[in-house]
Amino acid sequence: MTKQTNCLPSHVAIIMDGNGRWAEARGLPRTSGHREGVEAVRRTVKAANSIGIKYLTVFGFSTENWARPSQEIGFLMGLIRAYFGSRLAELLAGNVKIRVIGDQSVFDTEIQRLLQKAQIDSSENTGLELIVALNYGGRAEIVRAVNRAHSQGVDAGGLEEKHVSAYLDAPDVPDPDLLIRTSGELRISNFLLWQLAYAELYFSPCFWPEFDENEFERAVAAYQSRARRFGGLKS
Repeated sequence: MTKQTNCLPSHVAIIMDGNGRWAEARGLPRTSGHREGVEAVRRTVKAANSIGIKYLTVFGFSTENWARPSQEIGFLMGLIRAYFGSRLAELLAGNVKIRVIGDQSVFDTEIQRLLQKAQIDSSENTGLELIVALNYGGRAEIVRAVNRAHSQGVDAGGLEEKHVSAYLDAPDVPDPDLLIRTSGELRISNFLLWQLAYAELYFSPCFWPEFDENEFERAVAAYQSRARRFGGLKS
């Protein structure tokens, strides 16, 4: 990918949709789509890192995904173990810093250990910060933030936007500039509800396993062509 610096988004968020439909269209089990989806994550991390994106947040597993068949959930848990286990060395070699958001307490002890290790081992890296949302829901995050604020002495009657922002799962990370959703679906599905208030939206027709460097470049170029006014007037 050619490096683009004109209005490059600092933070890109992605809803990685269409793994199952990609597989079904090819007569394959849904698990094949999820496996190929991991490769799409790998491509996208490399592409984002190479052009200087500072933050990349991916929706890995939502609070609603627990409603899927147990066999599929088991496979997804295996992919999480593999990604944060055997794939960790590649991320570290790429100078990627890893952060996980969402309620991780529901995962088994092995997954929790791997998530913690990945974050500790990559904490000194200075390249792309990869933020993986696991057992994540936007509404649940806002509730967590309000509860954290209350536990720190913020009175309910005095709660302000700055308090909610300060107690989100990753309060030091700037809001996404660009949200990408794949597979042609036109919704945000309870993802980063607070943070996406002024994000530019890009909907790709590609199923997630098909998403590649070229499609990422198209999304960034679309972002660069837009004028962001944040409710005001263009200067």
